[in-house]
Amino acid sequence: MLNSVILIGRLVETPVLRVYDNEVSVTTITLAVARPFKNHDGEYDTDFIRCVFWDVVARNLADYCAKGDCIAVRGRIQSKTSEVTFEKDGETLKKKISTLDVIGERVVFLSSNKNKKEEYIEDIV
Repeated sequence: MLNSVILIGRLVETPVLRVYDNEVSVTTITLAVARPFKNHDGEYDTDFIRCVFWDVVARNLADYCAKGDCIAVRGRIQSKTSEVTFEKDGETLKKKISTLDVIGERVVFLSSNKNKKEEYIEDIV
């Protein structure tokens, strides 16, 4: 069996690093990936894919990437089911929610908006 995925897209927001008590680092990002074909309206749709990174890769993402940067991700798909409890009309209900995440194993930084930001700041000053 093979569980492997490669994605190329842009970061929806700047990655934030979380460090837990046992010094494990994790970063969760959303990657905007454009589809390679047009829809019925003649426009390209975009998928927003949640990716989770651990340890060194998570730290590198948080240190060197920002919103809008283009990256390539290699990883695997992981599914999980959670049970959510909520109240509706005074009644407590439970619902199972299934999610798919990409567990990132490797990242390649393809382009950065850093130069554009610096040029913009120089134009203002």
